[in-house]
Amino acid sequence: GRRSRSPRPMHAISLLLLYAACLCSASWVATPVLLRSGADRNACFSAPVVLRAAVAPSPAVLMLAAKKAKKGKGGGGGGGGKAAGEEDAASGDSSDAEDLEEVVRDGEKKMKRSLANVQEQLSTLRVGRATPDMLDRVMIDYFGTPTPLKQLASISVPSASQLLVDVYDKSALGDVEKGLLLSDIGMTPSNDGSVIRLNVPLLTKERRVELAKTARGIGEEGKTALRNVRRAAIDKIKKAVKTAGVSEDESKEKEAAIDKKLKKYEAELDEAVATREKEITTM
Repeated sequence: GRRSRSPRPMHAISLLLLYAACLCSASWVATPVLLRSGADRNACFSAPVVLRAAVAPSPAVLMLAAKKAKKGKGGGGGGGGKAAGEEDAASGDSSDAEDLEEVVRDGEKKMKRSLANVQEQLSTLRVGRATPDMLDRVMIDYFGTPTPLKQLASISVPSASQLLVDVYDKSALGDVEKGLLLSDIGMTPSNDGSVIRLNVPLLTKERRVELAKTARGIGEEGKTALRNVRRAAIDKIKKAVKTAGVSEDESKEKEAAIDKKLKKYEAELDEAVATREKEITTM
């Protein structure tokens, strides 16, 4: 009959299993299960393989690895810290620049308000020459409602010493006349049934000199207000140099911008005062 093959030696099977275990991940170690002597070929090849975790590294190895990792991270972190610091510094510089720009803008806004205040005060100085804006503040009781005169009538200047009020609603002529009498304009209305005329009293020479002096005084007060705004802005800029680390060059640039604004609004103020003074003194 046919000659049967004898099973392979057990040590050969164990070597094959050990070789297969070496091919596995370094994180695992294969431990073959010992086979009983005399097991057949199927039993040999179906023998289970038990895997267990590799032995944990020693504490000394862990400490060494941690030191290396910390050193590498520290170096990279230092670089990152430097980059972050530079970014923060750049952001800080940008924020400081914006703050100083806001100081300049705020200073200019206040200078504009000071100039507008001066112009308004100058316009209240009544001169001998008739102008429609003399009646801007006059209010008329029109059907029980206080209404500005300029909404109820057209105001013209037929001569240098007279105002002509042409009321749109002729039935309201009496109300307009009454409102003019009650106002503080210092002129007596003359109603002819169609229009109302106002004669502007001429100013004496002495009164004109006095009003011109008042105009100059208003101008000086306006200049003082402008310089106060400039001083406050300069103080803010100098404070930013000490507290926010603003550079000297940048602070000087903003101070120069404030001084430029001051000169601009002082020139406009001088022009407004000179114009009004000329109107006052012109006969």
